[in-house]
Amino acid sequence: MNLTSLILISLGLSMDCFAVSLSFGTAHKLAWKDILRMAFLFGLFQGVMPLIGWLVGSSIQSYIAPVDHWIAFAILSVIGLKMIWQAFGSGDSRRSVDIRKITVLLTLSIATSIDALITGVGFGFIRVNILEAVVLISLITFLVSVTGAKLGEKTTFIPARWAEFLGGMVLIAIGVKVVLEHLAVI
Repeated sequence: MNLTSLILISLGLSMDCFAVSLSFGTAHKLAWKDILRMAFLFGLFQGVMPLIGWLVGSSIQSYIAPVDHWIAFAILSVIGLKMIWQAFGSGDSRRSVDIRKITVLLTLSIATSIDALITGVGFGFIRVNILEAVVLISLITFLVSVTGAKLGEKTTFIPARWAEFLGGMVLIAIGVKVVLEHLAVI
């Protein structure tokens, strides 16, 4: 997997965190320490979960090599569709909790990184530099979370729903690209 694809996957995975950060930035006046703690934990969990998933996926890769590209496509597509579905579901529940509480922050960090865990399983089926992926996902999620919180404080010109929708579309597009590359169409 090339660097461009990893960056796009990282951006796609970080959209849940962006949406949460944007929502909290809009609803609360957050101090820099709160923003940085939130971004650090989001980035940490988004980076560790694909590593765990990759370890699982790598261990079973030899058994499913003939269909690995379809599995990666299915995983990325399901995650993308889930993000799109959630983007337009009933969605103001994110504003009802206080992200400054560590229990809330840890719960959100885990919840927003489940998609990254599943993506990591998909990484086990394709050729990917897992350390590069983990670093990129963590760093991009950190930066996107800080950006979301600060944008949320200033304006609401990017609805959190659309950020999550676009993230889902990116993941589906990457899944299609994996299948097309395997079938040597592109």
